[in-house]
Formats: sequence, structure tokens, C-alpha cells
Amino acid sequence: MISAWRFQRRSLSDIDLSTAANDVSASASFSAPKNPQRIPVNTLPVFRDLWPCICRHLLHLVTNGNVGQTPCPVTHMLVVWIVMGILVSAGYGRAEACTLPPDHAGLLFPVERVNPDWACRLQAIIQNHTTESRLGPIRTALSEPLYRHLLDHPPFTADMIRRLHLGRYRSEARGPGRFWGDDGEGTKGIVELVYEDPTSRIYFLEGIHEGRLLPHVTGKAVVFLRTGAMRDANNNETTNSTLVAYTKLDNRFLSGLVSLLHPLVSKVVTSRLQKGVETVDRLGVVMRLDPERVMSELANPPALPEHHVAFLKQTLMGP
Repeated sequence: MISAWRFQRRSLSDIDLSTAANDVSASASFSAPKNPQRIPVNTLPVFRDLWPCICRHLLHLVTNGNVGQTPCPVTHMLVVWIVMGILVSAGYGRAEACTLPPDHAGLLFPVERVNPDWACRLQAIIQNHTTESRLGPIRTALSEPLYRHLLDHPPFTADMIRRLHLGRYRSEARGPGRFWGDDGEGTKGIVELVYEDPTSRIYFLEGIHEGRLLPHVTGKAVVFLRTGAMRDANNNETTNSTLVAYTKLDNRFLSGLVSLLHPLVSKVVTSRLQKGVETVDRLGVVMRLDPERVMSELANPPALPEHHVAFLKQTLMGP
């Protein structure tokens, strides 16, 4: 054991001498990298040029200049830490490249709180959007707690809208914060909640639109939503909503014709957003003016989740 330990210490002390003796060859190796095919595919551009040189010198360090010699454990651990440091640095450089602007149509959003896993996906849409739309502020006849409840449960909200004959919306849950939706007029897709706080929400949308003027158009969108509680002239609590949407078409040909199609695409996006907000406002008006009718419709089969019905009864009818 002692002799082995001394051998390892002697091998480590020889590293400086070996490195110093090969400064000339090290300089030459940096100027003429070989074996580029061994570069990892996901290596950042700044590391691609240096990777062959790094590997060559790490190999020299591990074997103490004798290729084929088994490295000692301490040296092996040292090299592992060096490689880990390089890879971590590369990872940080990649994460820092995906940043979101906080200002959207004059509204500030806490984008620094967005999960880093989402940052690059949203950035690609925002920076390369086909259209940008702002809608609002629009006032809806709903208290803020009720408005948030409807936002949090799209399948229940769509069911209420259909039962009250206010629209043909359909929705299904597809996971935490992820929903499939269909407006009944040619637009359907997936909606995912990326971020929320009491006044702000950020959504990612991916879907398809079938229409007479734009047949079979697919795309993605990022929607920023700002809400706030207000009072109307009768001192009833209402909720103001402002939406900013960035839409990016998947079809390269259509995206290339953005200067010609911009008014049409922008009109479709704005109309879909406005229709959704206005439908929710009509739902709020019915709830306020005729709560008995709302509760009667909710009692019809098929039965709705009891906790949703209980929440609405408490909100609309009181204790």
C-alpha cells in the first residue's frame, strides 16, 4: 500500500516536468488539430476547434506521456473534473443564449421566472414571429376569482359555454397545465400554461386552422396575458384582460409571403383571441343576470365535477 501510494505521488509530481518538456509539441498540436470526426455532435462552436487539442493534452496528462499506460486513480479523478468543468461551462453558455424580452407591447412580464426549459422554445417564436397582435384591455363581467377559475379549468368552461348555447368550444385535459381545445370553427390545438402569477400568464399554443381563405395552416404561438380587477359603474367587480400574441407559421412558403399574408393572418389570430374573450364576457353576463338558469343547466346530465358546481354555487348564489 505504502509503495503504491509513493508511486502515485511520484507520478503526479512528474506531470509538471512532462508538461514543461512538451511545450513545443503542445504549441504545434494547437495549430494543427487532427481527428475532427471525434468531436461530439452537441459541442458548442467555440469548443469544436479546441476539442481535438484538449483531448490530446488530456491523454498526455493521464498517461504521463506514455500512451497505453494505465493512469493512476488520482490523475484519473483530476482529468474527470477538468472535463466536467469544460462541459458545465458549455452548458452555461448555451442556457445564457436563450433570454426573453420583458417588454411586450408596452407591458412588462417577469420572464426571468420562466422555466429555462421553455426559454428557447418561446424565444424562437417571439424572435421569428409571423405576426404580432395586441388585444385589449377588454372588460369581462366576472369577478377575478371566478375569471381565474375558468382560466384554470378549460374543459369545465367549454362545457358551460355549450350548455348555455354561447359557443361550440370543446376542451380536454392532456396533463398538468396542458389542454386540447377546439373552437368549433376550424381552429384546434394544444394550449400549455408556461407561467402564472396573480396578474400575469404566459401560454404556449400549437395548432391548426382550417378556413376558406387559409386552408390547413399550422403554427405555434406565445400569448402573454395580463389581468386586473376593476369595478364597473354599478360597483360590480369585473376583470380587465390584455393579450399580446406572437404567431409563427410552420409553412415556410406562407411565412415567406408574410408581407402579403400579414393582414389576413393577423386578422384571423386577432379574431380568434377576441372571440374567446368576448365569449367569456357573455358567460359572465349570463351568470350575473340569471344565476338560477346557470345552476339549472349545470344540473342537467351528464353530471359535472362536484367541486366545480359547488364553487359556482358559492360564487353566484352565496351561502
